[in-house]
Amino acid sequence: MASLQAIAVVGNTLRNLLAEACPRDLFPGAQFRLAQSGNIESNPFTDLGVTVYLYRVDFSTTRRNLPPRIKPNGDRLKPPTPLDLHFLITAWARSAEQQWALLAWAIRTLEDSNVLPAGLLNQNAGSAPDGTSPVVFSDDEAVELVGENLSLQDMVSAWEVAKANQQPSTSFVVRSVLIDSTIVVLTGKPVQTRVLDLAPQR
Repeated sequence: MASLQAIAVVGNTLRNLLAEACPRDLFPGAQFRLAQSGNIESNPFTDLGVTVYLYRVDFSTTRRNLPPRIKPNGDRLKPPTPLDLHFLITAWARSAEQQWALLAWAIRTLEDSNVLPAGLLNQNAGSAPDGTSPVVFSDDEAVELVGENLSLQDMVSAWEVAKANQQPSTSFVVRSVLIDSTIVVLTGKPVQTRVLDLAPQR
């Protein structure tokens, strides 16, 4: 189960995965950034690059009825909340040919990484204030990265913030990111003995 930093860690993982895999001989100087809506109103790069924009977060419909999580000390926590994260991947360049090639490469790279294991995700969690590396995803956890087809209406909605500057893009969804609860569910102690008694009927 993942902590509250899970969404940011997933975004960082996608960005860093692209940055580390980038063939610099084909795309010299390419940059890779996380983006908010204000960052895609115009080209955020001086030359070429790729933005990773989280444009929608949904409750997962495939894993809604999860059981409570039991901590090592026996405490039962409320069930985790499963989320699907929808990212818009956009390539930017000065020429159309270079932009399209960069977009095709980004799509192929993400398609080749359709499972993101906990080890890879936690590598992109940054550092805690004490200098240690936080564990956001548990060791046995992984998320699925899947390309999705956007309808024309969905694509228009995603680019609503920059209608006059819409760029060729693709969408990927990261499925079943489980956000952990910290609320302990109080339960009674197990029954150890049963006492039966009789009373006279009045």
